[in-house]
Amino acid sequence: MMKTNNKILTQRSLFVFFIVLLVVTSCSPKVSKSFQKSYAPLDYREEVLVLDLYTPIPEGADDMGKIKIGDTGFTTNCDWNTVIEMAKIEARKVGGNVIKITKHKPPSAGSSTCHRITASVLRIENTEKLALTLKNDDVAADWDYALVHFYRFGGTGALINYDIHLGNNVICRSQSKWKTSVQVYNLGNNTLWASTESKTEIPVNFEPGREYYVRCGIQMGVLVGRPTLQLVDKRTGSAEFNSIKTK
Repeated sequence: MMKTNNKILTQRSLFVFFIVLLVVTSCSPKVSKSFQKSYAPLDYREEVLVLDLYTPIPEGADDMGKIKIGDTGFTTNCDWNTVIEMAKIEARKVGGNVIKITKHKPPSAGSSTCHRITASVLRIENTEKLALTLKNDDVAADWDYALVHFYRFGGTGALINYDIHLGNNVICRSQSKWKTSVQVYNLGNNTLWASTESKTEIPVNFEPGREYYVRCGIQMGVLVGRPTLQLVDKRTGSAEFNSIKTK
């Protein structure tokens, strides 16, 4: 009798294990890769540079192959930073130190809530020189304002719109699959905020001649949904902003 019970418990444990494994793998993005060559793997601490859709491949770069990160249909952990980090991990495994985004499908209502990318994995000799080029922290000397680019993908909460405030003033209205650019003359330390069933805010120090990118979104709440505002770096923001095709 004891052996029978132990066998049943073992079978149940295996069943639970496979269910948990299925859930975990289903929630992760789908990774496909095709490499024609490889080098010694990079240490996990070594940086992998990212070239967006609009940055050309550096002369002399060794194209090692491609990687594609997509949606399984059940994927949940697939924001831009997560997808890019997964691509970097795969590049390090084969000794690649640069990934060049060749295709990017942002989240959209009725399609997928994930960022889906295709990228070439490259190997170059002088990453320091390329890193300086990519820094691209130019300041427009003739601007007496800061330029703020707001954008929002489709997906979760597509029907929920909300106003974005700078201090006491409404400067734009966030909606699904949307982008806009606003000149801000109120320089110095400021607060951007939005509110639906709850309020979110981010501090920003606006400097003249600089560009800022703010990724907007919605997190599901109790009744309506909660607005999200995230200040992102210029290269990431530019790539995401330009990927959104408005009507």
